[in-house]
Amino acid sequence: MNLIFMGPPGAGKGTQAEMFQRQDGLPHVSTGEILRQAVRDGTDVGWRAFQFMQEGDLVPDEIVDRIVHIRLAEPDCAEGFILDGYPRTIGQADALDTWLARADRGLDAVVFFEIREEVLLRRLTGRRVCPTCGAIYHLDYHPPKEPGRCDVDGVTLIQRKDDTLSTVLHRLEVFHRWTEPLVEHYRRRGLFLSVNAERPVPEVYRGIREFAKSRTARPG
Repeated sequence: MNLIFMGPPGAGKGTQAEMFQRQDGLPHVSTGEILRQAVRDGTDVGWRAFQFMQEGDLVPDEIVDRIVHIRLAEPDCAEGFILDGYPRTIGQADALDTWLARADRGLDAVVFFEIREEVLLRRLTGRRVCPTCGAIYHLDYHPPKEPGRCDVDGVTLIQRKDDTLSTVLHRLEVFHRWTEPLVEHYRRRGLFLSVNAERPVPEVYRGIREFAKSRTARPG
């Protein structure tokens, strides 16, 4: 299965992608995580992307296209993948189509995660991260055993700058402006599934999997 998960930040795309990776063996290709790792490694791509990420802006297409296409060419993606956070613009969607065509591959489903903005704000601004091991917590849904400290190594947890309220609001504005047009783009191609991302995680997973399986089972 070759899948795209679309939706605003905090809608649960990563959670579902990790479930598919565990249950179905599909690699979770997260552009956000790839870029954050590039920043941590101090690569040229990381430095170029950092200023955009800090402000909640989209990283330029040419940077994101390059890192995603390199990742999709790796052996573990040969039998399928889940793209989380890509494409985010029509230009990126066109670049992905070109890459897939050259690789003689196609998309099976594009899943859009619908969620109310007030729920998103609470999800995102309540997130905390361990700066050492990268473990992720949430003040409401997954708090650490000791408030403010990582369960793994005891390091003081931080709130990423892109999870502060002002940055989150800007990220949502950017999403509405640039990514929502992709909904109609993929809906016209018959690939599109909209899911209620506020439903329990197992229910959302089953709905996506059933739709994706029905797509891959179709002749041609």
